[in-house]
Amino acid sequence: MPSDVVRVIYRKYDGSAHRDYPARRLAEDDLGVWLGVPAGTESVYHGRPSVEQIPFVLLVPRHGWWTGMFNPPPRTSEVYCDIATPARWEGQDIVHLVDLDLDVVRRRETGVVELRDEDEFAEHRARWGYPDELVAEAEAAARWLFGALGDGTEPFATSYRKWLALVV
Repeated sequence: MPSDVVRVIYRKYDGSAHRDYPARRLAEDDLGVWLGVPAGTESVYHGRPSVEQIPFVLLVPRHGWWTGMFNPPPRTSEVYCDIATPARWEGQDIVHLVDLDLDVVRRRETGVVELRDEDEFAEHRARWGYPDELVAEAEAAARWLFGALGDGTEPFATSYRKWLALVV
């Protein structure tokens, strides 16, 4: 039986800390593992203690090069996807991801989809020597997400709302 609490650990490609927080396992389905993070959750962001001010739901796909964060108002991003290496699970209660800088975001008010942090991706690619295969996977994931967040592909249209309702 899987644990109710999952520790989510994001690192950067060089191994430095990025994000680290506990989340509640909400469900598993054909898309991946759905995790809930309520407001007030203590976390670490860029190696510094933090507290989540707004709840969110994280989808960790089974094999994708991304994670999806689904946010309620007042957060301006309705959906925020990090391009990351596929999840590496340590048992059932710790998931490791490597954040690859690129983000694909859908804005709540306008529905506009944005590709963000291309400059950071290029800088880190040069500094840390991202392998060509990793670059190709990251860029392909960003292209797919850019389309999926804009065209009504699930879970980005409405299906995430049932999980978000459990943490707001």
